[in-house]
Amino acid sequence: MARRPPAGGATGAPPHGGLAGWLPADWAAWFRAQGEPAFRARQAFHALTVEGRLDPRTVHTLPAALRERLWDLQPAPATAVVEVQTSADGTGKWLLALADGRRVETVLIPERSRRTVCVSTQVGCPMGCVFCASGVGGLVRNLTPAEIVEQLIRVQAHLGGRASHVVLMGMGEPLLNLDAVAQAIRVWTAPEGLAFSPRRITVSTAATPAGIERLAALRLGVQLAISLHAPDDLARGRLVPGSPAGRTAALVAAGARYARATGRDVTLEYVLIAGENDAPEQAEALAALASEGGLELELAVGLRRHEPTLPASTLARARAPLPLAGEASVGAHQREAVELPEVAAVACEDLEAAEFELVDVEALGHHVERGQALRRIVHRLVARGVAVCA
Repeated sequence: MARRPPAGGATGAPPHGGLAGWLPADWAAWFRAQGEPAFRARQAFHALTVEGRLDPRTVHTLPAALRERLWDLQPAPATAVVEVQTSADGTGKWLLALADGRRVETVLIPERSRRTVCVSTQVGCPMGCVFCASGVGGLVRNLTPAEIVEQLIRVQAHLGGRASHVVLMGMGEPLLNLDAVAQAIRVWTAPEGLAFSPRRITVSTAATPAGIERLAALRLGVQLAISLHAPDDLARGRLVPGSPAGRTAALVAAGARYARATGRDVTLEYVLIAGENDAPEQAEALAALASEGGLELELAVGLRRHEPTLPASTLARARAPLPLAGEASVGAHQREAVELPEVAAVACEDLEAAEFELVDVEALGHHVERGQALRRIVHRLVARGVAVCA
């Protein structure tokens, strides 16, 4: 018997790109139209989100006839697992195929008691960050809500349990696909299903103040991270060429307003790149931005870098390695540098780094013995009273 093409941008797909993108109200409306009682909707939503049954034929709490009707509606999930790679420390990377043949990645990042899932929101990315491989080919298309939701469900099915946190920091710019992102977050947080706490979900953006304002207006209750990477428009334009010109300070101000309006944490993300964003005046400007906004700063401090896979036009040195600031040894109270295996070398936002040092706030100003560039940044931040985390 011929089946319809799978969801995920395919013609005739269910709303929201597939069944995984449906909220309880969507399920209730569909079952009502089938003349079925309301409890069937609860059964289906729980089976898909909590039990991870993305194939409706496996939802045995439903009668066979209903399973067949759902299968006719969507004969395949919005995503298919192509490959799963794991490393000794539990870090994992999922390569997922979409219905149109495109592929995205999802990453599991374990750290002590946390199991964080890093989710993609677009195929490709329009921002073009020079330290990130996701944007090399530009933006291909937005992901549907179902394609976003299924990433978390597939990782949890592999784990045999729940993730502790979700970060929308994978491929793509979440705020440029906000309708789908918001729908996915509502599915994850619906009390009838995973009941994921919004406080454990972080949206990371390098985009516009308007996007942050719109996110605040949706009242999703999620945390926010701003991929800043430079405190001034000129340097940020080089490092994040897809960002709007002249809006760096406005982006931070929008983040501060988001924190005040929502009561949620807002973090500034800053990858130190030697010779690009580590000058003394940039350290002062960064400290001023963070302290004036009352925001935390997250420093990603690389020990060394792979050869970038970026076009020569992005930076004058783009065909040579771009060393991240700091070369010296780490102080006694610093967390040990962990060399990531090849499988995990490209994780959130496809950062092209073989090793990353997580900066411990207790070590700052006293135990950091990196290089002049890092000491300049850290000392000025601490002197300004800026909270710095890993």
